[in-house]
Amino acid sequence: MTMTVQSGVTLREIINEAAKYEMALPYTPYWWGLTIGGLIGTGAHGSTLWNKGSAVHEHVIHIRIVSPAEQKDGYAKVRNLIEFQDEDINAARVSLGVLGVISQVTLKLEPMFKRSIAYLTKSDSNLGDEVISFGKKHEFGDVMWYPSQEKAVYRVDDRVSIDTPGDALYDFLPFRALPSELYDVNRNIEELQEGLPFAEGKCWFAKFVTGTLAHASYGLTNNGLPFFEYPIVGFHNRMQASGACLDSWENHLTSCPWDWRINGEFYHQTTFSISLSVVRNFIEDVQTLVRLEPKALCGLELYNGILMRYVTASNAYLGKMEDGVDFDFTYYRSKDPLTPRLYEDIIEEIEQIGLFKYGGLPHWGKNRNLAFVRAIKKYNNAKKFLEVKKKYDPQGLFSSDWTDQILGLKEGVTILKDGCALEGLCICSQDIHCAPKKNYFCVPGRIYKEARVCRHVEGQTNKISDMRDEL
Repeated sequence: MTMTVQSGVTLREIINEAAKYEMALPYTPYWWGLTIGGLIGTGAHGSTLWNKGSAVHEHVIHIRIVSPAEQKDGYAKVRNLIEFQDEDINAARVSLGVLGVISQVTLKLEPMFKRSIAYLTKSDSNLGDEVISFGKKHEFGDVMWYPSQEKAVYRVDDRVSIDTPGDALYDFLPFRALPSELYDVNRNIEELQEGLPFAEGKCWFAKFVTGTLAHASYGLTNNGLPFFEYPIVGFHNRMQASGACLDSWENHLTSCPWDWRINGEFYHQTTFSISLSVVRNFIEDVQTLVRLEPKALCGLELYNGILMRYVTASNAYLGKMEDGVDFDFTYYRSKDPLTPRLYEDIIEEIEQIGLFKYGGLPHWGKNRNLAFVRAIKKYNNAKKFLEVKKKYDPQGLFSSDWTDQILGLKEGVTILKDGCALEGLCICSQDIHCAPKKNYFCVPGRIYKEARVCRHVEGQTNKISDMRDEL
């Protein structure tokens, strides 16, 4: 029940090849265009609190890595790291690419099984109380949270017997190829709403987007055909990940929404995990901000809201420290780095609440610079990781300024310049870090006073003076 692959093999290939032998990789991200080297190098994961956890690296039992060596050793050394035999495998499982070249990976698989999926939409009033019990009850469950609409969509997703009837296919709608002109129209509408500004338009359009996804069952079909009630059952390999738009790469008529060749989506993505012990408090803080500004998070809902997935504590030195909930925030980014966003301050405050008030751990493969400020100090085994790094690559051939910065070996994660807070290059401390000429000033957070955010204050200089006094 193992599979050995080279590091450039994609998740899609792994899923399909394993299925030929009636085997399955149980927990994976939802996008199948990732390579196994990238998956384990950044700690990519699916959603579960069960078994060994949702991170792909937890199912790696052997890694072959090529690291630099002296001339007498041929300038390269091949290291074979085996689970339970080589402790260094805990550094290689989430390596950030700084230990050398991962050339081969062996995965521990399971016999093929089926899954049953149903979506349940509820008020988010009890989300803070329900989120932990839901994750413990359902093996593959996750939550899509629409805070401005005050509702949450729970994915009731469980393993069922292999002989359960059903041949469902999960071809997630936002991962399908659509006409490039449609993406161009959507982008132009969002830029217009940002520029006016027109928050009500964003909220209306967000309801249209989330409603359309729900009506289309988020891409679930009965082997390509519509179905009329949940739950729907299918083989794991047909339910765990998708990415049909990858097949459109050579077709300029359709594309993935983020394709750089078209005027499509352009966004920031902030992702961090919050420990189960404080996740309720974090959710309640976000809800408090929404009550203060009900339209502030409609922009998130244009990208299907806040995706909440479950993660577990890991032995990997740079893996998760505790069981928790991973929050994915995807939101508009201007192509002009000096142009602020509508309700800029609210998402900035949520970002700082999660990362600093509740000690959230950043996803290594996503995020803006500020997520990595002092992040390495949150990992109990960071020192062990750095020792392995020094042993494997003493000259730093596989390091860069960026990796040295996020590992705490150099300064420079924060970049101070005009407008730096708008791109997440810094946390503002002066008005020039925001956009004062467009009436965005650096002020304290609304509920987390330690936060420093860029808020739009139109013609209210007295208020700005009062906020500066608080600073």
